Amino acid sequence: MRCEIIEPETSADSCVIWLHGLGASGHDFVPVVPHLKLNEKLSVRFVFPHAPEIPVTCNAGYIMPAWYDILALTEIRQINLDHIQQARGAINKLILEQMEQGIPAHRIVLIGFSQGGAVAYHTALQFSHKLAGLIALSTYLPNPETLDAESRSINQNTEIHIAHGDFDDMVTENAARTAFEWLQENGYQVDWNHYPMGHEVCVTEIRQIGQWLNQWLGGLDV
Repeated sequence: MRCEIIEPETSADSCVIWLHGLGASGHDFVPVVPHLKLNEKLSVRFVFPHAPEIPVTCNAGYIMPAWYDILALTEIRQINLDHIQQARGAINKLILEQMEQGIPAHRIVLIGFSQGGAVAYHTALQFSHKLAGLIALSTYLPNPETLDAESRSINQNTEIHIAHGDFDDMVTENAARTAFEWLQENGYQVDWNHYPMGHEVCVTEIRQIGQWLNQWLGGLDV
C-alpha cells in the first residue's frame, strides 16, 4: 500500500495511522501535523495511506480513491462489505508492519476521516492487540453487526474519541451519534465531541487531537 510517511527526528517509538476520506488522498492530512503541537519529547511516526482507485456506485460509477464502494447514500451508507474487509486487511497489515519495526500496538493510534473513519472503526474494533486509541472524525459505523464479537473484546477499553461537525450535511450528526450510542451500549470507552463546522476539520478540533495524542503517547498535555 502506498503511503505518505512523516518520520520524527529521533527513532520512532509510536505511530499514528491516519485514513483520508472518499475522493481524497494520503496527502490530505499531512499539512495538519505541525498544527497538532505535539510535545517535542514524543517520537511519533505518521503514516497516511492512499486508498485504491475504484468505481463508486453512488457517484455514477466514477473511478476515484475510495476505501470501499458506496452502493447507496442512505444516512448510514449501504456499502460493499467485501471492500471494507479488504481495506481492514490492508490497515491491519500496516499496523503489523509498525509492530515488526518495534512499535508496540499500545503505542499505535488510528485516525480516520469520513469513509476513512468507517475503515478505522472496523479495523480498531477487531484488531488482535490493544491499540493506544481511535479517533473517528466526521464518520459513521457501517454494519456493526458484522464485527467479530470475540475480537471486539480486546479493544473494549481502548479510548475512542468521536468528533463531528454541527453543520455536517454529508455525514449527519444522527449517523455519527448512532455509532456513539452503539459503542456505549457495547461497553466501549467512547466520548462525543462536536464543533461548529461542516464536513471538514477545524483548528479547535486539530488542537484537541494533538492533546489526545500527547496524553495517549506520552502522558503529556499541551
